[in-house]
Formats: sequence, C-alpha cells, structure tokens
Amino acid sequence: MKRTSLQTASPLWTTIVAQISQFTRSPFIPESLIPIGGGCINQTFCIRDCERRYCIKLNAASGLAMFEAEAAGLEAILDSASLRAPRPLCFGSNPDHAWLVLEFIDLHNRGNAAALGIGLANMHRHTAEAFGWVRDNTIGSTLQKNAVSSNWISFWRQYRLGYQLALARKNGYTGSLQSLGERLLSEFQHFFTDTPPPPSLLHGDLWGGNYAFDPDGQPVIFDPAVYYGDRETDLAMTELFGGFPPDFYAAYRDIWQVDAGYAARKQLYNLYHILNHLNLFGSQYLGQAETIMKKLLSELG
Repeated sequence: MKRTSLQTASPLWTTIVAQISQFTRSPFIPESLIPIGGGCINQTFCIRDCERRYCIKLNAASGLAMFEAEAAGLEAILDSASLRAPRPLCFGSNPDHAWLVLEFIDLHNRGNAAALGIGLANMHRHTAEAFGWVRDNTIGSTLQKNAVSSNWISFWRQYRLGYQLALARKNGYTGSLQSLGERLLSEFQHFFTDTPPPPSLLHGDLWGGNYAFDPDGQPVIFDPAVYYGDRETDLAMTELFGGFPPDFYAAYRDIWQVDAGYAARKQLYNLYHILNHLNLFGSQYLGQAETIMKKLLSELG
C-alpha cells in the first residue's frame, strides 16, 4: 500500500496523534500512515511508530455516533471473554471528520474455523434480561434501532423487518414489496415455537468479511452491530453470502444445537439484511427480497 507522508497530511492527523498520546499516556511519534482499504462505509489506515501500530477508521463528522456505538459493541464482545476483537482506544471528531482508533491486528492469516464456532457459541451464552441494547447503532450505515423489549417477535417485527420496510417505502419501493411485507409482518410469529429464545449477545453483522484470523491462527471478529437477540440471527447471516467453513458449523453445534424450525427462520432473519442492502445499494436486491417473502408466506400456507 502507498504510504502517506505525515509531514504533508492534514491537521486531522495531528489531532488524532495527540489523542493517541493522551490515551496511552505515552508520546506517540508516528513514522508511517498506510491506507489499508475499508469497505464502502469508512476509510481505514494503519498508523505506526517504531513500536506500536493502530488502526484508524475515518468517516464524515456525522459518523461520530456510529463510531461510539462500534466501540461500545467491541467492548461488549471483549467483556464476554469468548472471541478476540480489536480493542478500541479512543474516538473523536472535528468539523469535517470522525475517527475511531483501534488495536491493530494483522488479519492476513489462516486459522481455526472450529475455534470461531466454539467462540461464537460461548459468546451467545452471554445473555441479558431483555432484547435490544443500551443504545442504537448502525447496520452498514443504516440506523439500527435497539429499543429494549421483553418480546422477541415484537422486537423483530418493529425494529428489524418493520423498520426496513418503512425505510424502503420512503426510498420508493412500494407495490409488491410492501404488500408482501405487510402479510409477512402479520403472520411470521408462526415460525416460532412457544419457547422464546434467550436474549444472546450478538455480533449482529456476521458475514464472511467481518471475521479473520490473527497471527496465531485464532479467530477475530470486528465491525459489529451488537445487540441482544436470538442467536440464530448470527448463524443465519453466516449462511447468507456463501457460508462459513464446515468446521465452524460443526463446532458450534457440538456446543449448542439450533432449534427446530431454524431452516425457515434463517430466511426470515436474513430478509432483514437483504432489505438493508436494498435500502443501501439499490434495486438489484428487490427481486431477492420479494422471492424470500413469497417463499416464507408459502410455508405458512
């Protein structure tokens, strides 16, 4: 990757470097600033001195709340002592930018998929008294509402599918999508058993791009959209874009089998992410969303 000259970088980096020094209580004198990519949401850099490296995520100033929530989510995962995640150091903003400073972890390694399955199952064993979370966060760049609820079906109806369908309507997706959505919202409780799921600690956005392995081959998860909910939502998303390695699923199920009816519920749970992609990226996801809805409604009879 091309190295950026710190001498010619904007005052933004002077502010970030000063904040790193403040939070580490040790002068940080950077030697290099290297772009390391990032998705469609943030820019990401590695900044380093002679001994230390940090990952910096940048966005517009309006992204500060997103970074605050991400830091809180990473802390929640770390507090569960189940899986490694980048430890947040600090975050901040100026009139133009917001940033999040994270522990840098070399993620270009092969590793143990079974350990990921074990770690996720153990993370899901950390439960709360209710569904939701202490704050809202984002799924991609979309607001994710996490109001606390004692009823999982109501939570999913209002704050997941209902929210995304309302956003789709605002974005101009009416007609069949909305009529199918209304039918599904009124009937999908039939996919659930009489025993509600426990409110498990969730990553919330667990696709193949949000895990990797450290130099010791141990799994690392990142870019979370944390809340407490049905653990099957995390498992469902692992299957959405190609699936995780077989060892992951085998190891998870050795600890905690999925419940009856998961095959149908995973379509319901993944519909949330497909609708979010529709709202973020456009109509190429419209047909997929409608197909999932029709399939689910056909199973209800």
